[in-house]
Amino acid sequence: MSRKILKDIEIKMKVLKFGGTSVGSPANMRAVMKLVADGEKKIVVLSAMSGTTNALVEISNFLHKKNKESASIAIGKLEAKYKEVVDELFSTEANIKTGLAVVKDSFDTVKSFTSGSFGEVGENTILAQGELISTQLFTLLMNENGYVTRLLPALDFMKIDEDKAADLLYIREHIRPVIEKAGEAEYYVTQGFICLDADGNINNLQRGGSDYTASLIGAAIDAEEIEIWTDIDGFHNNDPRFVENTRKIEQLSFNEVAELAYFGAKILHPQTVLPARIQNIPVRLKNTMNPADSGTLITDKSDGKGIKAVAAKDGITAIKIRSGRMLMAYGFLKNIFEIFERHRTPIDMISTSEVAVSLTIDNTTNIELIKKELNKFGTVEIDTDMSIVCIVGDIIQEEKGFASKVFNALNGIPIRMISYGGSKYNISVLVPTSHKKSTLQALSNNLLNN
Repeated sequence: MSRKILKDIEIKMKVLKFGGTSVGSPANMRAVMKLVADGEKKIVVLSAMSGTTNALVEISNFLHKKNKESASIAIGKLEAKYKEVVDELFSTEANIKTGLAVVKDSFDTVKSFTSGSFGEVGENTILAQGELISTQLFTLLMNENGYVTRLLPALDFMKIDEDKAADLLYIREHIRPVIEKAGEAEYYVTQGFICLDADGNINNLQRGGSDYTASLIGAAIDAEEIEIWTDIDGFHNNDPRFVENTRKIEQLSFNEVAELAYFGAKILHPQTVLPARIQNIPVRLKNTMNPADSGTLITDKSDGKGIKAVAAKDGITAIKIRSGRMLMAYGFLKNIFEIFERHRTPIDMISTSEVAVSLTIDNTTNIELIKKELNKFGTVEIDTDMSIVCIVGDIIQEEKGFASKVFNALNGIPIRMISYGGSKYNISVLVPTSHKKSTLQALSNNLLNN
């Protein structure tokens, strides 16, 4: 590696991630270019243009159903859209030609799956094209405007292991040679979301995974800061889609954000904070449409102001197992948990008594098999269409009687379960999804805005 590039990495670059809305049009791409090109070296992580991944999922669904005619029509529409983007994005004939070649190459890949068999590898390859196109076009745009920019192919360093967990050691070992190969530049651009799996096939980090990509890269190069740019000013203290008069939170701790992201706050991928927390790298959430706003800063410190925010996670299924054998039965819970482990189904909440155990899951893929095995231990009751609502903050800072405050705030709302004490950052309640909005509003009125 040249001494210059090595020095650039050692002085700690920032990592900036821009989501699909931020690069959703030629005008938005130019706005991002102005934000990026401030003279400070950085790595820029991009999502696919907004709407692209949904369109590619639709194409994949058609191919799974062997509906090749509908797939071809959808491919044609999406390709035509990108040709219009290229024509509007670039000002020189040479770059328009190059941009069209980028689009053609990706859509030739997609079209290749309209004949022959189609499986998971094909689907993941198709889903990767959105990020591959957006990053190549953005890199070309930066260079057209005089900013020396290099593309870092994410598939050369991003990898997940057999358990589909990010392989941070592999990423750390491989990203620096990729930067070296790219050569000296003012700015580096790479794809979010996409990666290789343990077998070397194209895979991805699931929806919202570009946030996770940015955090992994930041941890791998020991970045100065990780900035997640989206279309909202930062974390709000409640969900503005359902609750009025929410406000932005200036600062949160890694632990608080981990709870909020896992339990439904859509602004950030749930796994994003883990790599940053391990390396103690600050994460800042910023608004592309309002770059002057300070956003939300996430660090290892809490500002010690008690309750911070409320979030909700939908699609929850509650399972209750009643069993007379549970009383004083050594190993009973172990046997229950092993059923969920065998079926690779994580548990979110759990509550026990002498004769029953209640728990929640958000993945019902194997629910019938799980129920069949649980029936061996007792009577099984299943409730669907539930939501977990969590109240997050440094709850230890709250005065005594916090749980009673929550119950008083939710008077009249049917609470199915409550989880308190497992974390000093979170108290969670399970309610029917039909009562989610009223639950969020009640918590705002009685805990956040009081």
